[in-house]
Amino acid sequence: MMKELSCKTPGEFEYKDAQKPILSQGKAIIKIKRIGICGTDLHAFEGTQPYFSYPRTLGHELAGEVCEIESNSEFQIGDLVTIMPYFSCGTCVACRKGKTNCCQKISVFGVHEDGGMREYVSVPISTLIKREGLQLDQLAMAEPFAIGAHGVRRAGVKPGDRVLVIGAGPIGLGVMEFAKIAGGEVIALDINEQRLDFCKNMLNIAHTLKASEQTKRKLKD
Repeated sequence: MMKELSCKTPGEFEYKDAQKPILSQGKAIIKIKRIGICGTDLHAFEGTQPYFSYPRTLGHELAGEVCEIESNSEFQIGDLVTIMPYFSCGTCVACRKGKTNCCQKISVFGVHEDGGMREYVSVPISTLIKREGLQLDQLAMAEPFAIGAHGVRRAGVKPGDRVLVIGAGPIGLGVMEFAKIAGGEVIALDINEQRLDFCKNMLNIAHTLKASEQTKRKLKD
């Protein structure tokens, strides 16, 4: 048996006993060590997350330790890993074209199926990523930071480009950092003065703008 935290209905969690997963072909059993709280989790708890059903075990920003795995895997028992929480079928038209995000049967861990707010999870080996020198706290941040990295890569940011990042929340901060790494000159835009101060003082973002009607007119001009 293991412990599990389940969101029974909007606004209500249940801490309960659950069956520990059993190792199956192509899967690994991971002992969860760290869990990040995503906006998706907050919306699910509030009851405002679309395409969602209850009860559901939340959690997809994860770091853990390999406990059980096939002997012929590149991973070993004791390895620290993070998990790509987007499970695709691998056989539909979109998957065959390499567009796994458009999979006809896409399942997001902690959204469409029970996620990581439990002691142990069973996940496809193909979704595991080795820690590569990262600590557990850093591993749990890999998924949200990957969103920022993906956005900057798709935008094709080059040295000298000016990059306006609208919103200085966690994802926005990741975008700023990766844009800086790519050589971009970052401008942070937000309605929250404290967030902008954080960008200026902690991330060394030279240009910050507080969104207002006046700002809108200036940007338009």
